[in-house]
Amino acid sequence: MKKIIVLSVLACTLVMADGNVVPMEQIVKPVLPKHTLKSNYQVVYNQLPGKVDSFLGMFRDGMFYGRLRSNTFYFKWEAEKATQNSHISSGLGGSLIFKSANYANFDFTLGEYYSRGFFDSGQDPVERFKAGKDVISRFDYTNTGSKNLAVLGQAYVRYTGIDKTTIKIGRQIVESFYAKSNDTKMIPNTFDGVVIDTKVFSNTKIRLGYLYEQKLRDHSTAHSVLAAGDANSTTSNNPQWSENDDTAMHKGLTYSRLKAAGVDTNAPLILGDIQNKSIANLKLNASFYTVPNLLSSVMAEANYKIQMNGFSITPGARYLKQFDNGAGTIGGAAYSGNLAGQTGTSGGYKDASSLDSQMIAARVITKINNYKINLGYSYIFDEADLITPWRAFPTSGYTRSMARYNWTANTKSYRLEVVRNGNSKGIYKNLYTQMSVLYTDADETKGYYDEMYYYAGFVKNFPSLDNMQARFRIGYQDTDKVDASGLDTRFEINYQF
Repeated sequence: MKKIIVLSVLACTLVMADGNVVPMEQIVKPVLPKHTLKSNYQVVYNQLPGKVDSFLGMFRDGMFYGRLRSNTFYFKWEAEKATQNSHISSGLGGSLIFKSANYANFDFTLGEYYSRGFFDSGQDPVERFKAGKDVISRFDYTNTGSKNLAVLGQAYVRYTGIDKTTIKIGRQIVESFYAKSNDTKMIPNTFDGVVIDTKVFSNTKIRLGYLYEQKLRDHSTAHSVLAAGDANSTTSNNPQWSENDDTAMHKGLTYSRLKAAGVDTNAPLILGDIQNKSIANLKLNASFYTVPNLLSSVMAEANYKIQMNGFSITPGARYLKQFDNGAGTIGGAAYSGNLAGQTGTSGGYKDASSLDSQMIAARVITKINNYKINLGYSYIFDEADLITPWRAFPTSGYTRSMARYNWTANTKSYRLEVVRNGNSKGIYKNLYTQMSVLYTDADETKGYYDEMYYYAGFVKNFPSLDNMQARFRIGYQDTDKVDASGLDTRFEINYQF
């Protein structure tokens, strides 16, 4: 009888006075999976543990978040040669994360990640890998032969006892302008340090971080934030992979050169972000980073949304200034490190021993229904290359496409991007589509070449199974440089539970 009464009441609420039927989702809010994955690979936690009144309750009422993951990479060179060959690699693994309940304003998070690499080492040597290199630790593999990569990716304590403020201490994911998780492979990029988030000021978000070590996606241990490995940093094979070996790392800032210059090889990355929305439709952002005695940078950005009849237009602009605090004389103006120690060699740079530089960028974003059109431009001044090897990209949102590092000196970039079916929940019942065309006008005197880059990315959750998601990404690089054009394809499946 109770069931009949409940169903009768529900049926009455479905029919309004004018006879229109109200969709069920407007009456019963759908229950989202515990955690979902956005198109930019950031995890959304839809269900979180609450507060408890005992220490044991932190464990009893905590929550586990599981993820199974498969990622396959295929890179096809248009023309092969002795130092490069087309190759394929895959990773199979996942993660298990535990978030405790909150007791006396404290809680903690632990995250274990695993990847098993699959590739033919005889046909595809790891030193020639491109995007697929992160399915394993190349340093571990060439020293131990292991294709397994198991790491403690997150291990931090959080304090929430200050009004509108959280403090995290330990190994953690950091999402900021200059440092990100960039979890596009098998294991996210994480940092060891302290991060403070606060909203104590009206309409303002502030994030400050003191990060003393980084653990890149294909590393099993933490390492320096801004030192490249060499024979003096380790006695193991392939020492260049022992420290920060990110693609965007300044290769001239080696362990040995930093030591010789009297600079701390374990200097921290200190960063901050501030976002303000005090003025209607105007979003202001500012960020900074500094690595003491080496480099620092500041960024300012403004985006103003103009709401029209049925659509919106948002013009935006970004300015970035990089300050050389000593790194230029050690490693040179080029992040490739080719100018380091070469007295009298300019390499096309006006001051080969200075890393002072600037960037300007502009864009116009138009949103119509479920479409977003982004027309962007960026220009790196003819001074020095920008140095940001922490998996965040200064041209992101303007002229950044998959795997494109278009922040070398005297580079102009133009991009048209179209996105369909974007959302913030991380569940793509309708096919998410992202397509872009990027033209980069590079400076040949510095060893770079003009190129066209064509990209398409797709994300789709399986029907009736919000926990499972498939992704396919493909990019083609067409460059004026001999033997540099290639096709980059990536296919991934995630199951979250």
